[in-house]
Amino acid sequence: MHYNKTNTKTNKPSMNPLNFLWSGYNAAVAAAAQKCQQQLFAERKTKNFTHQLEAKTSSECIMGNKQVRQHLETAQKTGILKISLQRLQEFPPQLKNYPNVLKTLDLSENRFERLPDELGHFTLVKHLNLSGNKLIELPDVIGELTKLEVLLVMNNYLTKIPKTLSNCNNLKTVNLTNNQIKEFPTMLCGLKHLDVLDLSRNKITIVPAEVGTLYMTELNLNQNQISTLSEEIAACPKLKVLRLEENCLQANAFTPRILKESKICNLSVDGNLFNSKQFTDLEGYEVYMERYTAVKKKMF
Repeated sequence: MHYNKTNTKTNKPSMNPLNFLWSGYNAAVAAAAQKCQQQLFAERKTKNFTHQLEAKTSSECIMGNKQVRQHLETAQKTGILKISLQRLQEFPPQLKNYPNVLKTLDLSENRFERLPDELGHFTLVKHLNLSGNKLIELPDVIGELTKLEVLLVMNNYLTKIPKTLSNCNNLKTVNLTNNQIKEFPTMLCGLKHLDVLDLSRNKITIVPAEVGTLYMTELNLNQNQISTLSEEIAACPKLKVLRLEENCLQANAFTPRILKESKICNLSVDGNLFNSKQFTDLEGYEVYMERYTAVKKKMF
């Protein structure tokens, strides 16, 4: 909109409607300009903050990469790489150049949600720690780590375990506590060197018959949702310690075969759907207690 002031009478500007409109127009323009300036200032402030944040993040990444390089230089000599607590979200690309060096790889307490297939190239790794991340699955290539002896994946979000883990015949210790696993990982059954398996604080409901082929000495299933326990667990040739606290088991889940014929000498069952008297009244309880007492005497 445009007004031609030269054609406007100005004897009584206060009463002239065109002057009044022009004054209102100027005020509106001034208000709009001020608002525009405020918006522009806010945008600049936001951009500056974003720029500073990006610069800070970039600086942190550079610092993280520098630390990774330092650890890698040490790992070339020791075969041990520990890069925990670095807030890493992706597999460090530098690691891909050292597949035949590492024997211990510690990536715990970072922010990984997934791991790349390149993990399968680290065939010399014996100790792998992935605890305290955000992993929802393990890659199938983990089965290519055939020298793996210790696998630690506590405090993640795993719902299942890859079947390829059955190829890791040298596994001795597997700790998967505090995940979201719903089915007992039967692919671990038959691993003759597996000594300790910790599946506590998951969502397992059934201990299947395949458990009878486990060769471990200790099995921790505390704080799951187990309501069914296969008596084939009595067939485990080396099982000494069985932890089943805070589950959903009835007393009759512990059959005479389990109590009499197994080699279990430390059975933890507190926090299930029965009281201590119901348990001590079970057939075979006295036989179990003989094993328990014999082991205790050896300790003192």
